[in-house]
Amino acid sequence: MSKEVIDEVSGWLRVFSDGTVERRWSGEDEQVLALTMPVPPSNDTFVDGVATKDVAVNGETGVWVRIYLPQIALQQHENQRVGMVIHLHGGGFCISHADWQMYYHFYSRLVRASNVICVSVDFRLAPEHRLPAACDDSFGALLWLRSVARGETEEPWLTRYADFNRCILMGDSSGGNLVHEVGLRAQATPPDLLHPVCVRGGISIHPGYVRSERSQSEMENPPDSAFLTLDMIDKFLKLSAPDGISTRDHPITNPMGPDAPPLKDLKFPRMLVAIADRDLLRQQNRSKIDPK
Repeated sequence: MSKEVIDEVSGWLRVFSDGTVERRWSGEDEQVLALTMPVPPSNDTFVDGVATKDVAVNGETGVWVRIYLPQIALQQHENQRVGMVIHLHGGGFCISHADWQMYYHFYSRLVRASNVICVSVDFRLAPEHRLPAACDDSFGALLWLRSVARGETEEPWLTRYADFNRCILMGDSSGGNLVHEVGLRAQATPPDLLHPVCVRGGISIHPGYVRSERSQSEMENPPDSAFLTLDMIDKFLKLSAPDGISTRDHPITNPMGPDAPPLKDLKFPRMLVAIADRDLLRQQNRSKIDPK
């Protein structure tokens, strides 16, 4: 019996009748295809001052991380360590991977210029693994870092060069939502349970905050971008929503909504929210900064 396509998302994803999912850019824009191509890890070889390697975090779930190590860190005194950026990628919780070309170039430049280590989390994707799977996997990466810091798990690059007490969460689009969620979980966890890992702050880059009704920026003429369309927003929300949830006001996707706890009652690390001026969701992002 042949399988049929039962859902498709703007050339990015196809869901089949047997439950399988195909993720492959099928549009005509070759630049988009190039940006989504995987970049293999360089392992112990430094390329333009940065070495990368992939490490399994959870054998049961298949979650792994890509670690970026700046070469300059090797030149520092043995007692000097560098802070860490924990990257949580975008993609509507449904597509994207930590080894995509677009992320490789951005985070290679970041670690080289800032002398930090980046740990980019490749979490499970929806619709096979609906929310809160991405949140659980992202916070699980912090717990894995804790096990490395305590000597329970071996990871030489981190053990030798990382300052686990200086961690920053950083995510783009739906990854910005994960920064919000993981930041809250980290703050709600007794310090002794995460020690010596400490989340000092979070950076949300044009996060994927939505609400039940269309915002003005969504209704305006959308920019011509293959990376964000109204079709992608609507279908990714439907495919990633927790089982039994049909509203766009889930706290993970709308942390300012009626189903979420008031922001003023929550304990956050220091947060920076960066808004893209042509983002379809920019109006909702502004309400995160100024709920009034």
